[in-house]
Amino acid sequence: MIDETLLESLEKMEKAVEHVAHQFVAVRTGRASPALIERLNVDYYGSPVPLQQLASFQVPEARLLVIKPHDRSAIGAIEKALNGSDIGVNPSNDGIIIRLAFPALTEDRRKEYVKVVKNLAEDGRVVLRSVRRDARKALETAEKDGDISKDELERAEKDLEKMTQEHVDTIDKAAVRKEQEVMEV
Repeated sequence: MIDETLLESLEKMEKAVEHVAHQFVAVRTGRASPALIERLNVDYYGSPVPLQQLASFQVPEARLLVIKPHDRSAIGAIEKALNGSDIGVNPSNDGIIIRLAFPALTEDRRKEYVKVVKNLAEDGRVVLRSVRRDARKALETAEKDGDISKDELERAEKDLEKMTQEHVDTIDKAAVRKEQEVMEV
């Protein structure tokens, strides 16, 4: 019972950390990154298709992202999807490839992105605490039902707290790294 609850909590916490890390990748820094657009859906022959399935990406320079569609007829649809997205960059194409030139971020914009990173990190910590709370309830219910002893409950709660703190630390470290990336000129 205890092992199952702790294992389930561990899996949920790892998924939460992974989700936060994935969200951090989508936060724009001063450099071009394919992660900013690869999940963007493109209306391709009437159905939404992720951009990463329609094209390959290259970053030849720090602030330039090149998108090379596998099918040249998709350039218009890809360009339309890029214009409709919130990346804040206008695409330019030459009929073969699409170029996205990312302008340098202003100091104010960098600070806004740092706030976004902090909010994403806090959301991740809230999810971790929620998982901990649910696991604690399950353990306390098992103790009330007589399935586990008071000592086992205390030990399990200590393990749960340690596990939660490790995952919170992982999110905090990733947030600090991302903040430094964003503030780097």
